[in-house]
Amino acid sequence: MMNILLEELPHQEQALAAILASFTGIDHAQADHNHYANPLIKERYDDKANIDVKMETGTGKTYVYTRLMYELHQKYGLFKFVLVVPTPAIKEGARNFITSDYARQHFSQFYENTRMELCTINAGDFKVKSGRKNFPAQLLSFTDASRRDSHTIQVLLINAQMLNSASMTRDDYDQTLLGGLTSPVKGLQMTRPVVIIDEPHRFARDNKFYRAIQAIQPQMIVRFGATFPDIVEGKGKNKCVRKDYYRRQPQFDLNAVDSFNDGLVKGIDIYYPNLPEEQANNRYIVDSVTAKKLILRRGSKIAEVGVGENLADVDAGFEGSIEYAGSKMLSNDLELEAGMALVPGTFGASYQELIIQDAIDKHFDTEQANFLRSNEPENNAPRIKTLSLFFIDSIKSYRDDEGWLKLKFECLLKKKLTQLIDDYQRKTLPREVEYLSFLQATLASLHSDNQNVHAGYFGEDRGSGDEAIQAEVDDILKNKEKLLSFSDHHGNWETRRFLFSKWTLREGWDNPNVFVIAKLRSSGSESSKIQEVGRGLRLPVDENGHRVHQEEWPSRLSFLIGYDEKAFASMLVDEINRDSKVQLNEQKLDEAMITLIVTERQKVDPAFTELRLLEDLDDKKLINRSNEFKPSVTLNGENKSGFAWLLEFYPELTQARVRADRIRDNKPASRLRVRLRKENWEQLSSIWEQFSRRYMLQFERSGASLEQIAAEVLRDPSLYIRQKPSQVQQRLVSNEDNGRFEVAQREGELAASEFMAGMKYGHFLKQLALRTSLPVNVLHPVLMAMLRDVLHGDSRYLSEISLDNMARALQTRINAHFAQRHDYLPLDFQASTSVFDSTARQFREEISAEIVGKNVDENAIDDPRSLYQIPPLRYDSVDPELPLLKYDYPQQVSVFGKLPKRAIQIPKYTGGSTTPDFVYRIERQDADSVYLLVETKAENMRVGDQVILDAQRKFFDMLRRQNINVEFAEATSAPAVFSTINGLIEGKAN
Repeated sequence: MMNILLEELPHQEQALAAILASFTGIDHAQADHNHYANPLIKERYDDKANIDVKMETGTGKTYVYTRLMYELHQKYGLFKFVLVVPTPAIKEGARNFITSDYARQHFSQFYENTRMELCTINAGDFKVKSGRKNFPAQLLSFTDASRRDSHTIQVLLINAQMLNSASMTRDDYDQTLLGGLTSPVKGLQMTRPVVIIDEPHRFARDNKFYRAIQAIQPQMIVRFGATFPDIVEGKGKNKCVRKDYYRRQPQFDLNAVDSFNDGLVKGIDIYYPNLPEEQANNRYIVDSVTAKKLILRRGSKIAEVGVGENLADVDAGFEGSIEYAGSKMLSNDLELEAGMALVPGTFGASYQELIIQDAIDKHFDTEQANFLRSNEPENNAPRIKTLSLFFIDSIKSYRDDEGWLKLKFECLLKKKLTQLIDDYQRKTLPREVEYLSFLQATLASLHSDNQNVHAGYFGEDRGSGDEAIQAEVDDILKNKEKLLSFSDHHGNWETRRFLFSKWTLREGWDNPNVFVIAKLRSSGSESSKIQEVGRGLRLPVDENGHRVHQEEWPSRLSFLIGYDEKAFASMLVDEINRDSKVQLNEQKLDEAMITLIVTERQKVDPAFTELRLLEDLDDKKLINRSNEFKPSVTLNGENKSGFAWLLEFYPELTQARVRADRIRDNKPASRLRVRLRKENWEQLSSIWEQFSRRYMLQFERSGASLEQIAAEVLRDPSLYIRQKPSQVQQRLVSNEDNGRFEVAQREGELAASEFMAGMKYGHFLKQLALRTSLPVNVLHPVLMAMLRDVLHGDSRYLSEISLDNMARALQTRINAHFAQRHDYLPLDFQASTSVFDSTARQFREEISAEIVGKNVDENAIDDPRSLYQIPPLRYDSVDPELPLLKYDYPQQVSVFGKLPKRAIQIPKYTGGSTTPDFVYRIERQDADSVYLLVETKAENMRVGDQVILDAQRKFFDMLRRQNINVEFAEATSAPAVFSTINGLIEGKAN
């Protein structure tokens, strides 16, 4: 059985840092003797203390709010948190994560000797027993816990309905809380809790559930969600609807556009079976709907359907005994509203069978890729379990022994398995033989009396007496690791990977390896499209429990719907784009667009300014004096709007919209692959013989040991800083352009305040070891000596700033030390890379588009010397990559292009590998061809960038010593590369 391995992801660390920077601090000015309550927080009970964290579905908000509780406890002594979720399903998902062994193990490495006590209140916990009205034991445990137990964090997990129930407000219990209180709400008030809200759009300020939260009087509220409630300000012409953020903007904002574009979630492919034109045009519009009556209209025909009446009486195409159930619902639980379109042809069993068949096909296409990975003789890439989820409308069709859906699904699945088994019996590679065994075990299980291939979970299953059903439910809800595993403890195949539900799993439930979702029922037009695909957005984990990122192995969700929802893709894209921080104005260049362009350009050209931008657009005649785009501009014989030209010249604006390839509508997967121009790659074959060899790092023996380096660095007293609390100042300022008020914010040190307490020595030492990968026994002697002899035992110097300073200084010194003290030793074998198959000793036909570049230029002019077929042109950065790819090089450049990730895999002395960005083959009249490898970097390089450059430079120096005609250059701009190429053409060494 596999174990999930949590890791610190950069965007989650950024979220945590933003929250802690926005925290108002502890109020030490007032005496506080209530040891059952949290310490007093500055600005308590006010929106100034509250924090909003906006994170898209699937990016790990549960991880962040769990770690936040550890952080607030460690740094500020806060130890009582009330975690409020909207539904029991989400509560179960949160409980499973917080109490899981893998989460506890992960957090224990950062928060030594600290445990989280999770108290959960469920429906029925307040039942009268033996005539006495007692409090639930979990509530007593939470309220009566004291801060004297400094190693325990108390978390009360409760759903909205329970918090708002009469059981929480009544005061006639036969027990007391905190020695005298008989009301649960008053008991919680006395703990001065910090409240964390999951899914804040369910808790608008004017609804009863938010009022229930206010009733427990939290000192501070932290909200986590992808969507926040709206608030209406003003009336009439001055009416304005905005998102209701406590401080008018979120303190951390990871929106949907960034989540998709940065590869933090899966890409999405949307499919639907087409209908014959006659059936497609046969649609009924919901003219009106009340609790007792449904009015359908088709052209001039009006049909009235009462409660209990069958829709087949209106049109025979409505198959499946669909009735109007009343209360604006059909008997298949489809929620109705005026204006909805109902297409009878999509209600039939034959149409649903098409979706099931397509889902099974898509599942096995993905499963084979995930199981086989690169599928080569030396293949050791971990396998990835593939799961599929079906949302259905009729429970009986699945649960009944003779349910048509279950029988049809098993029939189609057996047929597919038989075909695959027949194919794989003729294959011989080790991973293919393994997959054959997996398929055979799956088919055998399907034929057994107790199949273990598919399972269902429905709301009606709760409390079911059927043990087999309860086992299924437990596997789906609680045994995430079992679903993700390929085999059990005895080595038997775990074949369950098809799950059925009736929207019960739409929220709260989480499994990262859902690759296919099939909707055999419509969900209505008002539901969030992101919410619907949310169960399949998370990046997958492999069989070892490691998260598999998009750059390592691109993953996509196949989302299958009915023809009646064929606009789903465009609606999803619109919903994602509305979530962008910058809304692109196609009529006028506004301040937000200017700021985005200038900010991005300055990353590679610090001298770029707003004035330069406006002058450039003026010269090109794209805008008028009011910065409005001209409707028609002709450049180089091509006519477009000024806005369209702006996107071409400044493609960084496209990051404000979701990339076209992230969500695809009924399109073949071939566009997700890039075809190699084999004839051009063959021109690189001689050099690739060297690139595909494996190399071992060989380090020189040197006088300086790790102990000496650590001693020299850590004896610097300037690294040790005592930290004062910071404060955040916010004020409303008027935007002269649109007349709206915006929040201006700055952070500064809190005046006249004491230095903050430092970390415990053991924790500080362990964090430094983790951050630097140096052994504790190397760091401990010098750190202890500094603390004792120089800092006079003042543990306040063990601050977060000191930790950052030391980790950075040690890393810089170690990198500098080893950068020049290693070399590459070639080994006597080759290995396959992303572009080269070492077994066949040839370049691949096509590769994943993701590893070439995240962004797409559909209008690029083809160059026959390019390494790939164009258009589209794939790239990652606007500058300098795009100019390098679009440049018309001299004829001496016979081949050029961007190298995909993992094309060469040069080992780094810090671990991992690196590949240069570009390759050029340059022909010279009086000499052999020379190969130029280029690594592009921004001017303000990070430490990690310098490691990459050092590794690549040393690697190509080694090849040159072997008389291989290769040159290496680093560049921060396109002109620098052009200059290097011209020099090589003229015979100058780089």
